Amino acid sequence: MRLSEFRIAVEEEFGEAYGRVITRDLVLGPVGGLTAEQAIKAGVAPRAIWNALCDASDVPAERRYGVGLRESNN
Repeated sequence: MRLSEFRIAVEEEFGEAYGRVITRDLVLGPVGGLTAEQAIKAGVAPRAIWNALCDASDVPAERRYGVGLRESNN
C-alpha cells in the first residue's frame, strides 16, 4: 500500500474530517504506540498503519482496502 492509497482509504472509510481526526489522535499499539500521522513520519509502512487503524476501529475485513483500491499482498 502506498501512502496515497492509505490516505484515500482513510477518507473513503472515515470521511475527510473524521479521517483527519482519527489519524492525528488515535494511538495505535501495533505501530509502537504512535498515531497514524506519527507512524507515517517515523517511516512505518502504510499497510501496517492501515491494518492497525482498521483493527482499532473495527473496520470489517471486506472494507479494509478502501473503495476502488486494488488489493495488496502486503
